[in-house]
Amino acid sequence: MAAGKESETRRTTVRKSTEREVVVTRTFDAPARLVFQAWSRPELFKRWWVPRSMGMTLRSCEMDVRTGGSYRLVFGDDPANTTAFFGRYLEVVPDKRIVWTNEESGDAGSVTTVTFEERDGTTLLVLSERYPSKEALDAAGTGAQEMLDETFGQLDELLAEPGTRGSGS
Repeated sequence: MAAGKESETRRTTVRKSTEREVVVTRTFDAPARLVFQAWSRPELFKRWWVPRSMGMTLRSCEMDVRTGGSYRLVFGDDPANTTAFFGRYLEVVPDKRIVWTNEESGDAGSVTTVTFEERDGTTLLVLSERYPSKEALDAAGTGAQEMLDETFGQLDELLAEPGTRGSGS
């Protein structure tokens, strides 16, 4: 019974909450402080963000995670053929919330909000992507959100590593 409960709480759920928003949830077996650090420290973020099954390389990971800061992530195995994701941090509340823009899509770009809610040493993470229109969400599809199940599994692995639990803020 306990094993079933654990797999259920770690399950990643993806749902369309409105015609313009997708919400992804997952519970992590770690305090909010550590989960937040994995999202806000480039040296940790780059260890779990890219789905291994895609065989992609995160060539560059620049993150200034503070309100008004920016980020730029560059993917690709060939320097002549890369894809960049970039934007600004609209709101950062340590251990609680990160809100950022996704500007690589221009006017169709979403605003992503991630919240971290600690519950008895575990963290409920809720990620929402809000698009400017139904058409923008439809064009984006749900592929990126669906890949989060794999990346969140990789985040579970990182959080379980010896030494991660004791890392300071």
